[in-house]
Amino acid sequence: MSEKGRPGEPLYLKQEDLISRLPEKIGKVSLDYKHYPGEDLYSDGSIEDEILSIVKEASAFEYPEIIEKRGSWPVLYHLSPLRANIVDWLPIDKNHKVLEIGSGCGVITEKLSEKAGEVTCVDLSAKRSHINAYRNQDKDNITIHVGNFSDIEPELPADYDYVCLIGVFEYGQSYIHSKTPYEDFMKIMLRHVKDGGRLVIAIENKMGLKYFAGCKEDHVGTYFSGLEGYPDGGSARTFTRTGLERIMASCEVKDYSFYYPYPDYKFPTVIYSDRRLPLPGELTNNMRNFDRDRMVLFNEKYVFDGIIKDNLFPVFSNSYMVVIGKEPDIIYAKYSNDRAQQYALRTEIVETSSGKVIRKIPSSKEAQEHIARMERSYQLLLGRYEGSGLKINPCRLAEDKSYVEFPFEKGRTLEELLDECLEKDDMDEFYRLFDKYYSFISYGSDSGAADYDLIFANILVDGDDWTVIDYEWTVEEQVAPEEIAFRAVYCYVLEEEKRNKLNFDLIISKLGISARDADEYREKEFKFQKKVTGKRKSMGEIRAAIGTYAVDPRILMEQHLQEILNKRIQIYLDKGRGFSEEDSYYMPDVYTDEYTIEAEIPFDGNVCALRIDPADRFCIVKIKELSVNGETVPVSKKTVITNGKNVKNGTYVFATKDPNLTVNVSLLPRQGENILSVKLELSPLQEEIAGDIAEGVKRLF
Repeated sequence: MSEKGRPGEPLYLKQEDLISRLPEKIGKVSLDYKHYPGEDLYSDGSIEDEILSIVKEASAFEYPEIIEKRGSWPVLYHLSPLRANIVDWLPIDKNHKVLEIGSGCGVITEKLSEKAGEVTCVDLSAKRSHINAYRNQDKDNITIHVGNFSDIEPELPADYDYVCLIGVFEYGQSYIHSKTPYEDFMKIMLRHVKDGGRLVIAIENKMGLKYFAGCKEDHVGTYFSGLEGYPDGGSARTFTRTGLERIMASCEVKDYSFYYPYPDYKFPTVIYSDRRLPLPGELTNNMRNFDRDRMVLFNEKYVFDGIIKDNLFPVFSNSYMVVIGKEPDIIYAKYSNDRAQQYALRTEIVETSSGKVIRKIPSSKEAQEHIARMERSYQLLLGRYEGSGLKINPCRLAEDKSYVEFPFEKGRTLEELLDECLEKDDMDEFYRLFDKYYSFISYGSDSGAADYDLIFANILVDGDDWTVIDYEWTVEEQVAPEEIAFRAVYCYVLEEEKRNKLNFDLIISKLGISARDADEYREKEFKFQKKVTGKRKSMGEIRAAIGTYAVDPRILMEQHLQEILNKRIQIYLDKGRGFSEEDSYYMPDVYTDEYTIEAEIPFDGNVCALRIDPADRFCIVKIKELSVNGETVPVSKKTVITNGKNVKNGTYVFATKDPNLTVNVSLLPRQGENILSVKLELSPLQEEIAGDIAEGVKRLF
């Protein structure tokens, strides 16, 4: 029913009457309003009505298309399943109870309910809780408590396997009104974690690199506010790693581990940890300003590379995920779930009793077949490359077919080695490695099996051992080795602008690929990407559709500087030796409006000519007033000499970026000290138009 009442009923109902009319069940989801105050004290306005309408009328399968069509940040944020990546990797199973604080519109709830046996949610907003319930109405393991956390919390049990604060801990001072709200908030939440359970916190890093690079602070929406210690206040506070550790120490928390969601915890594509930190060259996906415009003060990728090399990534990671309790066995997770459903998966590095292993896990039921096919791909490639010296990392399909597992191999990717060659400008070594690569992929080319995605990043090199570590896109058909090599180089160059120094045409020539073949291979790659993504827009394309801007302030500074230059004039004084830069100066602030220049120029009796450069651009200039010591100066060819074309008396067109007007003051009455008063009207022109007018004037006269 409508929260505004039925026809014929009063618009405003008593609190108890209003609450009694709220639905206690939406589908299979239970809602508890025992502590609901009767009105939503927090709301994003009409956008919540829009989202409520969507989840009522559309299925989750339709959300990606709706997100693309709406081009709206709130719709993306509240509906995109990619937000759930932040909890998807956690080792939660059907034996676990989970408590989620600040569950909002339910995108995290949805994933938790898929993984856990029971999920309890707490949220202040009834409308958001209804959105949560409608989107998850087929789940029978969700209970949502609507109301103020401080009222609900004392009645919550203390037996949860996981307590999740995803984007919530930063609002601790709103939940807890004490002198130490964040410490007290953590202590309260820890009371609800059972022995052996975990408290999970996902939060922005106050010193995240994106804020230095020009992103606005996520919560208050201003530049550098978190870096400056929130001088203008606000309800949220984020922390550095040290700050979080200080809070945990005050709560006597000793067992915890840090994870690093990248690019941040909102839409993470990779989860790093202290046991598997990012490598140089990995952090390339930094343009993520979906909600606000941003500046681009520097290339974050290159700065991240330096930070990683100096072991400072934990200090400058954009976000943190803190797991309080036993450290999970998962040390790394990478998501490839922005694809078509049948190809969506997660790649993990897992610490087992026998060492590290790599697992690929389907993100949907539709992707299970894709995962299972990898075992067949291993056998095909093993047969093709037998005797070549190129190793294929073994693949084992789990008995329940829920994942495939690979040994964790040591070494560096061929991509890293090639980058190192380019950095050192060692092209001999680059081509030695490339030639060896091409020799390997050419082996057994008539076998009827090929790894279409045999790119440099998918080969691990350890001394003389070369191992293919990912062969997800193996096909049972012949693919020419030069096509595979072309694609590898093509992807390699496209991913990093520093690689543009590589002579792509030379490599194509070495491979014997014609221009027609190259065009065909590019078209095939385009179709392949569309197949993998299911023709869905990338997050970059969605960002563009939302319409936020990434502005380079260096360009703005140059433009602003040009505006300053355009608002001043330069004065040259000829004292009998001609004009020179030494005898010149600038007069700023002479524009009284956008097109009018008014200036009073002093000169002494030794000056025989005075030159005015009114602008550094193509333009038309009209002399409105010209006088010396209050006496009007007639505008004639003798008194005013110019490098422009005279359109009519006193009006000149300049087909040059160095226009000038010279007043021959030697012909005018002068004193020891004088004032030349001038008023000009200046209209900027495009170069071509200025040239056309000047040429027309020349022909006319």
